[in-house]
Amino acid sequence: MSTQTASDRPHFSDSSPAMLARNWWVVGLRGGLGILFGVVALFMTGSTILSLVLVFSAYMFVDGAFTIVSGVRAARQGERWGLLILEGIAGLAAGTVAFLWPGITVVAFALVLAAWSLVSGALALAAAFRLDASHGRWWFALSGIASIVLAAVLIVAPLIGAIVLTWWIGAYALVVGSSLLILAFNLRRRQDERQPQAQAG
Repeated sequence: MSTQTASDRPHFSDSSPAMLARNWWVVGLRGGLGILFGVVALFMTGSTILSLVLVFSAYMFVDGAFTIVSGVRAARQGERWGLLILEGIAGLAAGTVAFLWPGITVVAFALVLAAWSLVSGALALAAAFRLDASHGRWWFALSGIASIVLAAVLIVAPLIGAIVLTWWIGAYALVVGSSLLILAFNLRRRQDERQPQAQAG
C-alpha cells in the first residue's frame, strides 16, 4: 500500500510553469528570432511579395522547430506538451504552405498568415493562463493577443498591398518577440530562485 500523500504527488498544473522555466532559453531564442524577423520585415519596404513569403517561411520553420523541441523536452519529463507540439506543427504547416506556393498572391498570403496567427494566438493564450503571474503570464498572453489581433486585421482587410503587409508583420513580430524575450528573462529569474529552494529541500 502506498504511503504517498496528496501533497507528495506531482501537481500537473505546476508542470507547465516548471517546464517553461527550465527551457527559458528556448523562449528567449524565439523572442530574439521574432525581433530579428520584425526588423527585417520593416526594412523590406521595397521587396516583392515573393521575398516576404520566403522570409516568413524561414521564420516559421525555425520558430516551429524550437517550439516542437520544447514540447518533446516536456514530454520526456512527463509534463504537459500538447499545446507546444500543436503550436510548432501550426508554424511548420504555415511555413510549408508559404514555401511550396512561391507564386502566392498578397491576398492568399494574408489569409494563410491570418489562419496561422489565429491558431497560434489561441494556443498561446491557453498556455498563458496555465502560468503563474510571477512567471510572466501576461507577457505570454500579450503575444497571443497580438497574434489574434493580426489575424482579425488580415481577415477584415485582406486586399492590402505588400508594403503595408510587411509593416503589419514587422510590427507584430517586434511585439511578440519582445514579449517572449521579457518572458524568458522572467522565467530565468524564477528558475534561479527555484534552484536554491530545491537544494535546501
